[in-house]
Amino acid sequence: MKNTLLLIATYFNIGKVSKAPGTVATFATIPLWWALSQAGPIIYMIVTILLVPLGIAAAQAYEAQSDVHDSKEIVIDEVVGFLITMVWLPLTWQSLVLGLIIFRFLDIVKPPPIRQLDKHVKGGVGVMIDDIAAGLIGSLILQLIYTQTSWLGVQISNLTTS
Repeated sequence: MKNTLLLIATYFNIGKVSKAPGTVATFATIPLWWALSQAGPIIYMIVTILLVPLGIAAAQAYEAQSDVHDSKEIVIDEVVGFLITMVWLPLTWQSLVLGLIIFRFLDIVKPPPIRQLDKHVKGGVGVMIDDIAAGLIGSLILQLIYTQTSWLGVQISNLTTS
């Protein structure tokens, strides 16, 4: 079980890439986002919600093994944060590109309150909480863009049926 949690923490070893593991993991989450979007909003939400405690347990196990808080190799937090960012959005290339940019910006820059969560919460929860906050803020920004503009385009599934 411990080895499985370590594998999940690194998103199946993607976190072990040498350059920008968080960004690589976010891009590697695109197929999961697409599949969950195809499954429908209920399945998307259930899987995303279940990934939160699983991510906390995996991050905690990785920290216990490595004795390093929030190692760059732990990227399950980026996976969950990106999925949260993309919730309830149309399946379009525009939402994908904006979602990637907004989530990575929030995760890297860590504006308040994300920065405070990152600095003050420890353990597996601490690893996950800043990316969850970035995901929630990113989702709010994208929901405003989605509901107030046409910038997120026509849904991909509508293009194939036309």
